[in-house]
This record gives sequence, structure tokens and C-alpha cells, in this order.
Amino acid sequence: MAKTSSKSSRLEITNRRAAFEYHFAQEYEAGIALTGTEIKSIRAGNANINDAYCIFENGELWIRNMYIAEYEYGTDHNHEPRRNRKLLLRKTELRKLDRRVREKGFTIIPYKLYLNERGFAKLLIELATGKKSFDKRETIKARDDKRDLDRLKKIIRNR
Repeated sequence: MAKTSSKSSRLEITNRRAAFEYHFAQEYEAGIALTGTEIKSIRAGNANINDAYCIFENGELWIRNMYIAEYEYGTDHNHEPRRNRKLLLRKTELRKLDRRVREKGFTIIPYKLYLNERGFAKLLIELATGKKSFDKRETIKARDDKRDLDRLKKIIRNR
């Protein structure tokens, strides 16, 4: 799901399901090692992080299963849509994340892909724990209550 605002050409691709499935403990902003056709495809809004996940390999953090569509005007040197991509973080942040992931119950979830002011693609990753089914019911109930309250406020304002 790509969303751009009218104020500027800011691109945000969000994994909305992640907020429903996980409790977020901490967030980090990571850069992504991309090729030329990948960044062009992201700028066109052709990316999806709903099925993506992050893992550690040899002390480096990698994102797997992130979909970036092949660039429409690319040549035979176009990229693979679901290749593994390296996430760029500071060593201290990597060590903290690695230590927390080794603890029981913690995982790293890619939450939002966006372009910063300089035009670089950044990935907001969240250190998270999974929600239980009763937590999800509470989330649904809170969302429904907020919707009902907003409806009542709108009715009162229109009178």
C-alpha cells in the first residue's frame, strides 16, 4: 500500500498488519543496500513489506522476502523482486538488536518503508513481541470504540 501526500512527494509503504499482530517495544531507522533499479521502483511506489522479515547472519541484519517490483524501464540487468537485502545500522544498534532477538519472544518486524528528505530509502524496523489472541480482541474493541466515539462527535457537531 503506497501513500503519498499532496504537500510533497513523500512515499510511505506501511505494514499495517504488524501493529495488529505485535506489541512494539523499540523502533530503529535502517538504511537499505539497494541497486539502481530497486530505488527507482520504490520511488514509483512498487514495493511491499507485508511478508518481509528480518534475520541476523554473520553479525549483519538482512531483510528477506521484501517485494520490490522489477523496474518497468529496466534492461536485462534488472533486479530480482524478492532478493535478500542488507540493512544498514550502527554496530551498537546491531549488537543491541542481536542481544534482544536472542531473548525469548522478541523479533524484528519491518514496519514502514519511506524516502527521507535526501531521497534515500529508509526502513523503520520494530523490536516486537507477538500478541496473544485476547490482546488482539482488545485491539479490535478499542478500534471499534474509537470509531463509535468519532461517529457520535460528528453527529453532535452537525446539529
